[in-house]
Amino acid sequence: MDLGIKLKGRRVLITGASSGLGAHFARLAARCGAAVVIGARRVARLEALAAELLALGAADVTVLEFDVTSPESVANGFDTIAATGGPLDVVVNNAGMSGEGLAIDLPIERFDEVMAINLRGVWLVATEAARRWRDTERGGAIVNIASIQGERVATGIAAYSTSKAAVVHMTRGLALEWARYGIRVNAIEPGYVRTEMTDTLWETDHGKAMIKRIPMRRLGTPEELDGALLLLATDAGSWITGAALAVDGGHLVSSL
Repeated sequence: MDLGIKLKGRRVLITGASSGLGAHFARLAARCGAAVVIGARRVARLEALAAELLALGAADVTVLEFDVTSPESVANGFDTIAATGGPLDVVVNNAGMSGEGLAIDLPIERFDEVMAINLRGVWLVATEAARRWRDTERGGAIVNIASIQGERVATGIAAYSTSKAAVVHMTRGLALEWARYGIRVNAIEPGYVRTEMTDTLWETDHGKAMIKRIPMRRLGTPEELDGALLLLATDAGSWITGAALAVDGGHLVSSL
């Protein structure tokens, strides 16, 4: 039975694609036969990834030096996309940073940096995509990568939690405004997932204690986010907009 879970023939932009979940999502899109656009500030890493994506089956790969906090960089990136291949179908707003530090000691510059990348960047990329889709009377799908920290909080990441909560609410607001244009906007809220950025944490006593609080008693893997991304990015989710889908081993429903 055809469930509409297809990326082949689609063009997909992934921000923050130079490492972690962004690189993983790019590989997923490539394996599904999509034309993949990878954007980040670390171009050398993107160029190495591009060769891998072609080997995995990507229909085409476009590399963008892309700073999501800069309106000029975002606009130039979308101009490059328009000039180098078929139309864009999907945006995965993945670029982000953690911003650890107790709020009382966190420099305001650090807070501003977290908001610029995690919140302003999502806004700039989403609105640029939406304007172009509206002006060409073409729909599209936006998947914002939020976090379960947008729903619950933990010590030492107040700025990060604030930014992700705002992304979840932004997702709902944009979904409401843009449904009339055939633009769907949804979010994925990953729980604790093992990536290269966090790998050493989980071997510490603190990290092991964090894992014990997950009802499934284990970390997630990047691959366990694939189903959510494919649902929200493809026709399988054609009537889903404004949703925030937690993929967290039951963490959000854990006992307080």
